[in-house]
Amino acid sequence: MFGDIMGMMGKIKETQAKVEATKQRLDTVLIDEKSNDGLLEVTLTANRRIKSITLSDDLLQDKEMLEDYLVTVLNKAIEKATNVHETELAAVAKEGMPNIPGMDLFK
Repeated sequence: MFGDIMGMMGKIKETQAKVEATKQRLDTVLIDEKSNDGLLEVTLTANRRIKSITLSDDLLQDKEMLEDYLVTVLNKAIEKATNVHETELAAVAKEGMPNIPGMDLFK
């Protein structure tokens, strides 16, 4: 009985290490998003850190338009980055979880 518990604890610690390694790797996964007309482009990591924002000089002429573009494009990029982030971490967590009957958390 204790061997099984110790084995599960070891597997959980191993999974935690894999999750941390995956989080570090996601800092290198870049998500690009741009406005439909190409006037604004943003790049984020899959950990949702902004790496760059590139904008057309045309947007500098209209503050409200620039703000609207930033909100729209950043939200799209964050949504994509969040999907990648959650998918990657869920896969690692599911792979490393011990098989405990009735505990199908990651179906």
